[in-house]
Amino acid sequence: MEMVDLILTVCLTANPTDCREEHLYFESRGSLLQCMLLAPAEIAKWSSEHPTLKVVRWRCAFPDKERSI
Repeated sequence: MEMVDLILTVCLTANPTDCREEHLYFESRGSLLQCMLLAPAEIAKWSSEHPTLKVVRWRCAFPDKERSI
């Protein structure tokens, strides 16, 4: 099963300069376009579960082969 990585750049709401990356993984279904189409709903769900963080940027990529999922 191929995976795709939704990479979120998130910052603390109370301190917008304190940022980090979060990774969400999906089944690829063959292209990054699928990730781009599913991302907004997943970002909204993730944001509601993490109210102290704000998503400031996101992108889709295939995970690095060295990275364990």
